[in-house]
Amino acid sequence: MKLNTDFVAWFRSVAPYVNAFRGKTFVVAFGGEVVADGKFVELVHDLNLLASLGVRLVLVHGARPQIEARLQEQKLQTTYVKGMRVTDAATLQCVKESIGRVRVEIEALLSMGLPNSPMANAAIRVASGNFVTARPVGIVEGVDLMHTGEVRKVDAAAIRSRLEQGEVALLSPLGYSPTGEIFNLTLENVAAAAAIALNAEKLIFLMDTAGIEEKPTGKSGKLLRELTVAESKALLARLAAKLSADVRLYLPCAVQACEGGVARVHLISRHVDGAVLQELFTHDGIGSMISQGPLQSLRNAGVEDVGGILQLIEPLEAKGVLVRRNRELLEMEINRFVVLEHDRMIVACAALYPFPDEKASELACLAVHPDYRNAGYGDTLLKHIEARAKTQGSKKLFVLTTGAAHWFVERGFEETGVGKLPKAKQGLYNYQRRSKVFMKKI
Repeated sequence: MKLNTDFVAWFRSVAPYVNAFRGKTFVVAFGGEVVADGKFVELVHDLNLLASLGVRLVLVHGARPQIEARLQEQKLQTTYVKGMRVTDAATLQCVKESIGRVRVEIEALLSMGLPNSPMANAAIRVASGNFVTARPVGIVEGVDLMHTGEVRKVDAAAIRSRLEQGEVALLSPLGYSPTGEIFNLTLENVAAAAAIALNAEKLIFLMDTAGIEEKPTGKSGKLLRELTVAESKALLARLAAKLSADVRLYLPCAVQACEGGVARVHLISRHVDGAVLQELFTHDGIGSMISQGPLQSLRNAGVEDVGGILQLIEPLEAKGVLVRRNRELLEMEINRFVVLEHDRMIVACAALYPFPDEKASELACLAVHPDYRNAGYGDTLLKHIEARAKTQGSKKLFVLTTGAAHWFVERGFEETGVGKLPKAKQGLYNYQRRSKVFMKKI
């Protein structure tokens, strides 16, 4: 039997995500276009996979194209104010009919269990109901929006109860008042409010564009992979007119959700098959992600990080780039290590070994994940190690390397001999490895 090493490597790489996502709540929002275009079948397969991995799913659907089609059939005119439909009594009837049809179609597709398909043996139970209490928007720019509303409250306890029973919650863009009125809501308002109320781990918007693209005058667009809330606000203030209609619609809601406690908001294309899986289970993702703060963090390592560090350094040990460290040794020396995390995954590490009698320190086990080697993480770690060595009284920093000589020379290190090492380190020098010695005054 031939071992498919690429498959094994890929399967191992997604394991941290599977463990991190199990038991977490994701809110996935998509417009009626996904259903109208027939793309929802592919999305259902991906949602089924997430559910089978223990993710608690809340789906929020729209129905704008279906509503537009129904209004045309009835020869009814409609107007918008700040992106919100003015909903009179006749329009509300079309809204209810359209949303009802879309919801039933979604429930039917979620109920599929075809053999030889990703839905084989699936048992997705769908929960929908009056989870959203709404209030009227009122008068905007002198126009009474009538039955157009906004979310007043999401019954988070009722939704959680369904999720805990293994059901998928399906929310429609309709809200109800305590007096029995029905209000037409926007997809993005319902999704953001639900994600905040449920303290969701992720809110995912499926839209027409690939993500947030910054398009400077006369240049091609650049997809912005990661933004903080502060960066998103600055982008909206600076380039709102140059952003796509979808981004102008969803990005403010993404900011609102993050400020309300949602850990991550993802804006991805609805046109890419498997976009949700690519966004969630790969390092770079496929769209744009908004977070409350920076995704990168540098901290001291703890025993719980041993597994992540081993996963990072073992490929380099196998190549002979790093000296082998077994788990027991790593656990004993873990206080020497610092790790750099990106979105809660260890992507770089380094260790510092002081020799106080000779006012010197050793930089050791510097490793960066292959996917992040052009992101400046090595420089970040080196700067941190240098600062720590100085605070410990060291005047020089040295490193032993077999394959990164140029990298260290470019950062101010000079090659020297074994005799320049601290006496204790000279006694441990491995002449079989023939590592080169580089030293830098700090």
